[in-house]
Amino acid sequence: MGNRAGGRRTGPKCIAIVGPFASGKTTLLEALLARTGAIQRQSTITSGSTVGDASPEARAHQMSVEATFAATEFMGESMTFVDCPGSIEFAHEADPVLAACDLAVVVAEPDPKKIPALQLIMRRLDEIGLPRMLFLNKVDKSAEGVRDTLKMLQPASTAPLLLRQIPLRKNGIVVGSIDLALERAYVWREHAESEIAPIPDDDRAREIEARFSMLERLADHDDLLMEQLLEEIDPPRDEIFDDLSADLREGAVVPVLIGSAEHGNGILRLLKAIRHDAPDVSVTRRRLGLEDAGSHLQVMKTIHTPHGGKLSVARVMAGSVADGTDITATDGRSGRVSGLYRLLGRDQTRIASADEGTTVALGKLDDLRTGDTAAAGKAPPATALRPRPASEPVYALALRPRERKDEVKMSVALHRIAEEDPSLSIEHKETGETVISGHGEMHLRVTVERLESKYQIVAETARPGVPYAETIRKSATQRGRHKKQSGGHGQFGDVVLEIRPLPRGAGFEFTDTITGGVVPKQYIPSVEAGVRDFLKAGSLGFPLVDLAVNLSDGSFHAVDSSDMAFQMAARLAMREAISSCAPVILEPIMRIEVFTPSDATARVTAILPQRRGQILGFDARPGWNGWDVVEAMMPQAEIGDLIVELRSATAGVATYRATFDHMAELTGRQADEVANARASKAA
Repeated sequence: MGNRAGGRRTGPKCIAIVGPFASGKTTLLEALLARTGAIQRQSTITSGSTVGDASPEARAHQMSVEATFAATEFMGESMTFVDCPGSIEFAHEADPVLAACDLAVVVAEPDPKKIPALQLIMRRLDEIGLPRMLFLNKVDKSAEGVRDTLKMLQPASTAPLLLRQIPLRKNGIVVGSIDLALERAYVWREHAESEIAPIPDDDRAREIEARFSMLERLADHDDLLMEQLLEEIDPPRDEIFDDLSADLREGAVVPVLIGSAEHGNGILRLLKAIRHDAPDVSVTRRRLGLEDAGSHLQVMKTIHTPHGGKLSVARVMAGSVADGTDITATDGRSGRVSGLYRLLGRDQTRIASADEGTTVALGKLDDLRTGDTAAAGKAPPATALRPRPASEPVYALALRPRERKDEVKMSVALHRIAEEDPSLSIEHKETGETVISGHGEMHLRVTVERLESKYQIVAETARPGVPYAETIRKSATQRGRHKKQSGGHGQFGDVVLEIRPLPRGAGFEFTDTITGGVVPKQYIPSVEAGVRDFLKAGSLGFPLVDLAVNLSDGSFHAVDSSDMAFQMAARLAMREAISSCAPVILEPIMRIEVFTPSDATARVTAILPQRRGQILGFDARPGWNGWDVVEAMMPQAEIGDLIVELRSATAGVATYRATFDHMAELTGRQADEVANARASKAA
């Protein structure tokens, strides 16, 4: 005890601020920056002037939609705070950020509805082993006791939540806090440093009980402390702080501090806890397995600025970087730094160099991407961080520019947006559609809004087309003869095709049973080519699948027959035969797994059948306390906006995974609607 943490870690720190949507993360960032003097006064989300409102989309929706970086200093030490979006639709923004951070401050509030969202965040931190402390926000608005609140929040965390402060109340109102390590009371003042006060007699017993509970938890990892408690020896204060730091860095506990970000309460104590307890970049390197990496940078975000070009926000994990330094990524992509900047939201301050631990924006590294591991110099880094697997898209939109002249411009703009947001998937379909896929309705709405606000491209949106197909139920035999005479060599091709259905999923088979050379061998591939060309769009307008075609007879002309003539004859035979083969539309059926909090499972199982879903069953989600997995079969046509309804029913946290399973016949009203829509589009 007393040496476990190895003393306070100095040097530049990088701290992520994470938490559920609307928990107060951006407000906390403002409070931290105001208290450290980085900004003159604390603003609010509703005022639309916070450091975190770096984009018009964030201001319009009053929510963070991308990671915001803000560098500041506190008590002579450099800190960069990164405000990460809380909505599950923008959670991907945090992944490359968290990979390079020393500590996460998890912002939570006494709201049981947000426990599943908090659990998602805590699990992500568990996966990467990032130390964290929890700031219990809005305690001034809660009627619940803090210890009852922690019992409510504990299921969201695999590590014990360790209360470091308890509220100081007056007439039932929270007016300050009591620090359990310092055994000192603080009376809050609006946006100002708290006043130190003696612990009231009425609160002394409560403080002693809470402090002993904290020390008992710390003693789980410190035998000397356990002996001191058993012998009723009051442990030295410095050793208690060393244990708090050590347990935080080892992930053994999640220290909990309390306050109100909106009023600037509890902020100074939080800053001091971060300064004392947060690991530095050397500890972070060891945690990430990068101790022998040499010069090392980790790219956390890409920003395309209106006038300054591309900026790559990176943490200098080892070594240093200066203006003009060559930078090389793991796979050899390279560039030369043109400008280094310290970030405070949208504001940039040019600097000459950045040392180990510093978070900095690097200019004009066009080939560097978010999530890259890179090194200073012309040699790639020896080791690299493995990126977290990307979450699968759950929502898609088809885009087209309102002005046709903007098609190329839109393609370039989407490429740049995807550089800033690697989770965005862009596909250019053969139908001419440009389809973007992402993590929810708001995610894609912000993408479309960004096209207009940043690149002056107005895009029209629609639901992407469903890949329907067509097949047949009956067999038929049909002759197709193409004969044309217009002077000189004419055109002649004559075929007899036998068409029959195949089992679902069998695809297409072509055979021939020609005897006697009635169709010369050199023309048989042409017949197959003509058939395949017809299969691209059958009588109902969709690709034909699961059928066999046999060339059984035909005739030719020694002069007028040609490859093209037999292709035309084959297409003619197919066109005339298909209507008598009882064509039917096939729709893709997806196997879906819906991941939902257990208390919302009943609501989810009620939603799926309304979308023609067939529920296969549900079970507990492995390794996820309080979550279920619901499995079902569902037509792809019904999945389009499924995520919107699922999240509405689950406080915004449900998601799903869908994989193609099979094609099934579509009949009745739905089939008529699909066929009529296809006919209207073709007209």
